[in-house]
Amino acid sequence: MVYLCLVLLHIFLSIVQIHSAPRESLITKLPGFSGTIPSKHYAGYVTVDENHGRNLYYYFVESQANPSKDPVVLWLNGGPACSSFDGFIYEHGPFNFIKSKTKGALPTLQLNPYSWSKVSNIIYLDSPAGTGFSYSKNVSDYKTGDIKTASDTHTFLLKWFELYPEFLANPLFIAGESYAGVYVPTLADKIVQGIEAGTKPKLNFKGYMVGNPVTDDIFDGNALVPFAHGMGLISDQIFEDVTKDCRGKFYESDSLDCSHQLSKVDKVLKKVNVYDILEPCYHGGEKEENQKSNSKLPLSFRQLGKTDRPMAVRKRMYGRAWPYKISVKDGIVPTWPQLTSNNIYTPCTDDEVSVIWLNNRDVQKAIHTVEESVVEEWVLCTGDEVTYTHDTGSMIPYHKNLTSKGYRALVYSGDHDMCVPYTGTEAWTRSIGYKIVDEWRSWSVNDQVAGFIQGYANNFTFLTVKGSGHTVPEYKPQEALYFYQHFINGLPI
Repeated sequence: MVYLCLVLLHIFLSIVQIHSAPRESLITKLPGFSGTIPSKHYAGYVTVDENHGRNLYYYFVESQANPSKDPVVLWLNGGPACSSFDGFIYEHGPFNFIKSKTKGALPTLQLNPYSWSKVSNIIYLDSPAGTGFSYSKNVSDYKTGDIKTASDTHTFLLKWFELYPEFLANPLFIAGESYAGVYVPTLADKIVQGIEAGTKPKLNFKGYMVGNPVTDDIFDGNALVPFAHGMGLISDQIFEDVTKDCRGKFYESDSLDCSHQLSKVDKVLKKVNVYDILEPCYHGGEKEENQKSNSKLPLSFRQLGKTDRPMAVRKRMYGRAWPYKISVKDGIVPTWPQLTSNNIYTPCTDDEVSVIWLNNRDVQKAIHTVEESVVEEWVLCTGDEVTYTHDTGSMIPYHKNLTSKGYRALVYSGDHDMCVPYTGTEAWTRSIGYKIVDEWRSWSVNDQVAGFIQGYANNFTFLTVKGSGHTVPEYKPQEALYFYQHFINGLPI
């Protein structure tokens, strides 16, 4: 009898451990979606600073395959201070959001066949505080930077796994794009430091991936002019003149002649969509659409590669358009004339679908956000509220340190992005100096070339996605799911 009681107790404790996710965080319905949610969704807050009342909001999607075994992936969008609902709504979340024909009405949600939750558990996090639904009761916390953000996100993960201990043994990866090219390696560094110091709970961290990532001022800043020339956007003469007068240094103009030539380049590129040179640009909210098609994409882009995911464009503040500097007061203040000094306007895009859905009170109740008195309005990218300082410098030493310790890294680039051009990313990945173990070659999906890849020693890989812009999973969802699934499972691409 005693033995039987012990067996039953063990079974009971096992069940409790397996199902220990906080029930109050479970999402049971989502306005705009009429079907059955394909896996369990949870959302809520983790307090990362009790004294200040600093709280980070997360939305957690369990894997649709095998949540108890599949990797847990933390997704971070860029900005800085852009909500990770960007990734959830427009890129690789469980749903496609279909804009309503009635102005201001909720979008319709349909299942996304290329959701990353098909193969992994994924946490969408609003970071730092002041971003999206994350907030602090002490407004001084809205003055932040890379170091504080990495520390807070590390604290978030430690506390999140205390809430969801059943996932602690799962492999953990971190992923993000654009300014998350800074978020991800700095966070990974904090995680590794914690593991080495014996911090509990011990995270089962395996590696990270970054897309079109902000990395290094010089490599990123010098990439746009050669990229624009290679893509046929500026003439040979303009390229020769700007290269001569700037002496090949385009990141910061150090002479009047150089500034003059850079202004000429800007004038030529002024109306080109910086996030995808093939996509139409939306000026002042007026859509310049192809009159012969309902698609938002020009015929030339549609023919490059079809996507089963509806394209939705929106306002973004990914920040690092060329050339750029970091300001303590306003976060990123590009000198490119397309962007204003307070960084509120970003050319060519708008965020209507996400703004309508996430500012609906029924939606906010369903996904467990705070009351309006705390977060008055959800915006995709925070403007003046968050003062952000880039205080960690180049990310190249971080990548070298992490990969030298055995952590896997995938760096991917949509090859038609002009905000963080693949040419700069290819150059800095090569500059690390690792031995090439998989020489430049194409990779394919459905027997079609999807991009190109080069593998280095220490599990460090650079990959391009053919025909994609700044946010790869939005432009090329099928291809993105393919390389994502292969990377997190340690399979060759």
